[in-house]
Amino acid sequence: MRSWLIPGLLCALTWTGLASDWLHWRGPEQNGTSRDTGLPAEWSASGLNVIWKQPYGGRSTPVICQGRVYIINGAEPGNIREQERVMCFDADTGKLLWEYRFNIFHTDIVTNRVGWANLAADAETGYVYAHGIQGLLFCFSPDGKVVWSRSLTEEYGRISGYGGRVTTPLVDEDRLIIHFLNASWGNQARGGHRFVAFDKRTGEVLWWSEPGDQPVDTLYSVPVVAVINGERLIICGGADGALHALQSRTGKPVWSYAISKRGINPSPVVAGSRVYITHGDENLDTNEMGGVYCLDAAQVQERQPKLLWRRLGILAGLASPALCDNRIYVADNSAKLFCLDAWTGETIWEHKYGTMARGSPVWADGKIYIMEVAGKFHILQPSERGCKTIHSFANPLGPQGEIIENNGSPAVWKGRLYFTTGDSLYCLGTKESRAGKTPPSPAEPLPDAKDEPAWLQLIPADVVLEPGQQVKFRARIYNARGQLLGEVSPDQWSLPAPDAPAKTSEGKPAPQPPPLRGTIAAGVFTADPKIPAQHGYVEARWRQLTARARVRVAPLIPLSQTFDALPEGAVPGGWVNVAGKFQVTADPTNPQNKVLKKLANNPNPLLARALAYITGPQVRDYTIEADLMANERRRNLPDMGVINCRYSLTFDGNKQRLLLRTWEARRPEDAPMDAIPGRINAKVDYSWKPGIWYRFKLRVQVVEGKGVLQGKVWPRQEPEPADWTITAEDPVPNTEGAAGLYAYATGITANSPGAEAFFDNVRVYPNR
Repeated sequence: MRSWLIPGLLCALTWTGLASDWLHWRGPEQNGTSRDTGLPAEWSASGLNVIWKQPYGGRSTPVICQGRVYIINGAEPGNIREQERVMCFDADTGKLLWEYRFNIFHTDIVTNRVGWANLAADAETGYVYAHGIQGLLFCFSPDGKVVWSRSLTEEYGRISGYGGRVTTPLVDEDRLIIHFLNASWGNQARGGHRFVAFDKRTGEVLWWSEPGDQPVDTLYSVPVVAVINGERLIICGGADGALHALQSRTGKPVWSYAISKRGINPSPVVAGSRVYITHGDENLDTNEMGGVYCLDAAQVQERQPKLLWRRLGILAGLASPALCDNRIYVADNSAKLFCLDAWTGETIWEHKYGTMARGSPVWADGKIYIMEVAGKFHILQPSERGCKTIHSFANPLGPQGEIIENNGSPAVWKGRLYFTTGDSLYCLGTKESRAGKTPPSPAEPLPDAKDEPAWLQLIPADVVLEPGQQVKFRARIYNARGQLLGEVSPDQWSLPAPDAPAKTSEGKPAPQPPPLRGTIAAGVFTADPKIPAQHGYVEARWRQLTARARVRVAPLIPLSQTFDALPEGAVPGGWVNVAGKFQVTADPTNPQNKVLKKLANNPNPLLARALAYITGPQVRDYTIEADLMANERRRNLPDMGVINCRYSLTFDGNKQRLLLRTWEARRPEDAPMDAIPGRINAKVDYSWKPGIWYRFKLRVQVVEGKGVLQGKVWPRQEPEPADWTITAEDPVPNTEGAAGLYAYATGITANSPGAEAFFDNVRVYPNR
């Protein structure tokens, strides 16, 4: 039997346990528990047990790595310079070491929910990872340099969660893993809940996985890592209402367990092979709402773990549980804390500590620390058969007398508490504060030299090229437990034809997309330099195993796109988030011409509204032009426009306005322009009619550090006007961003399509 193991792999896979730093939002055991001692039983903002305080607030949980504490929050809220930022402080002294700010765009998340997702940190490199509400994913070095970044929205069609539902990344070994809803192209054209693993050092895509069914919700469940039955898994709630387990190194789905009719927001906790999860919505087999479930992931039949017990009627859909010493602590939505026997599910005690729960409990030093939405921080003292509140602190009200909400949880490090309120970052401690010892995690059995390969993986698993560029793929093999055995040279490489969509919107057979145009030899793919934009797959076969990698060739500027050469029902190659939302069709005003139509046959906002990204996100200093037309349905007109550097120039159909903006949700929709200072949100009245083609032109330039935004719209049959129709200036400009198209189909009913938007003659060209 041939040995597949890479030399030195046995040593590399030896499990060393988790560091005592607070790297995961639920701590070193990923279950809301700390073994530190000497933590305070009371505190005050005026100084009692306060080691240090900084005037920077937030909504999420800090992470602590290598003596530094990191938070994510909003910078200069209510100001035209408002941004999102990551901040780093010395954990001992509170000294601000650095901050990094970045703009907000392509999201409808409101301003008071900026900085929703928790950060993640890596003990090995000291890197810190952040996922912003606009979809930027950053890897920061300990000194604040950007090691790598991705624009998940523009590159992969990430869907922005409403109300702030942004997912938190997870570091495991050499991988950064994150999940989100997205719709891009090919086998990801249909909207789905997907997981993706990046190389934590480089940002290279290692694998994609879609373990669940069609999503019914956005969500913010955070994955945890567990070793069960010899498999290294990530376990996470799903947008389909199920709990899912994947192999961490391959992304291969292992098991799922459906529990809810809506998406799951809490994070699971794991003890041995037992997995606990909560939710607050309708169960699948009863009208009773909410529940706590205990599964045995060591007993899996037909890809489903065994249900050991469940407690229905506990509406715990927002906060995640804590688990310590065979007790599971569950905060329901109305801020009642349940203590359950983790072995049987029996209620040991209940304690009402507030009115509304979002923050998750943290057990440390025999106390429970928990926040409630109404701006309060509680310290609870659990006992054998009961619990009492021993201290409560209410945050000061905001400048308008508003409650400043708490949503996060404390982090614990060296016997100290670190947490944010709406306006401050605190470090609390006592003279007795001491670091504890984290129990070792379950050991993972080492791969055996006799293991048969069971999984083939191509790396990179997803890549974006320019026409004529090359990429070298590597092939790895894994055993059935998802452990790396080594690299191999595949027996065969090919460029397979993608699967065709089942039907067009008219019910006709969909055209067959072509395979990638280019050459593949010895794992090196070279894109055809004559094809300006395309997408498809590279496939490798090794013995009986096959694997595919996704390849997108994104168009470069200058570019010109008409749709006459494409078959009806098709979409342009190389574009993101067009399949299933747009399709090529005959021009309603000239059947000899072909145009791109925004479909208007599904009222789901995730389908009715679409941002189609044409180029990659790194383009800058350009102008986009396009012809746009709309039809009217039941007195409804669509919204439609063009995108340049993360700014949009759009017709607001039913309000007969022209809008130039970058962050749609920054200002209340009907607020006067001067009511709330905020990001770019210019608008002018513009009376436009259905059935008439209009030419849109949006230019974005950065002049002396400021963004100069100029938009122009006119009937296509008329000469271009000399003056710009709408302009704005941005003191913190978006300096780059994908060119794209925007449309929101309105007036859709269950039995009839809504108002459609049409696009033609798209041009993108440099300003100079």
